[in-house]
Amino acid sequence: MQVMSTERLVLREFTLEDATFILHLLQTPNWLEYIGDKGVRTLGDARLYITESLRKSYKAHGFGLYLIELKSGIPMGMCGLVKRDYLDHPDIGFALLPEFQSQGFGFEAAHEVMNYARKTLGFTTIFGITLINNKRSICLLEKLGLKEVKTIKPPNSKEEVLLFSTAKQGSV
Repeated sequence: MQVMSTERLVLREFTLEDATFILHLLQTPNWLEYIGDKGVRTLGDARLYITESLRKSYKAHGFGLYLIELKSGIPMGMCGLVKRDYLDHPDIGFALLPEFQSQGFGFEAAHEVMNYARKTLGFTTIFGITLINNKRSICLLEKLGLKEVKTIKPPNSKEEVLLFSTAKQGSV
């Protein structure tokens, strides 16, 4: 189901038919380095990830991570909102296949998700989290208007991450 679109892109809910794409995206070097290994090694693993992570979020929260595709139907990445137990507000997440990076697609998709979060879902505060060394994500979060707030250590994580927010410093 299409959720939003831009001049060049469509953002839609993931379906089980997207398993091949998920398998590919979750094995890219940037995904593994900056997001982490989700243990997705087979098409069956990819289908399970779609069902138990992506589609489960749509049902539980009314939002989630969406497939980004060119209007021609070529899948290129994901972008959307994640509700984490350890954060008070949803955070924006994004990932693109390497061949689609540095062309403005990430900002275009993330900007549309931010508008959707505010106007359709009614969120006033949106977080972003990223590894301290992920310069591309930091740059994109700042371009979207989020400000670095503090460093946090997520539960069951070995690494600290930077927390960004749309809220003013004192209201996080």
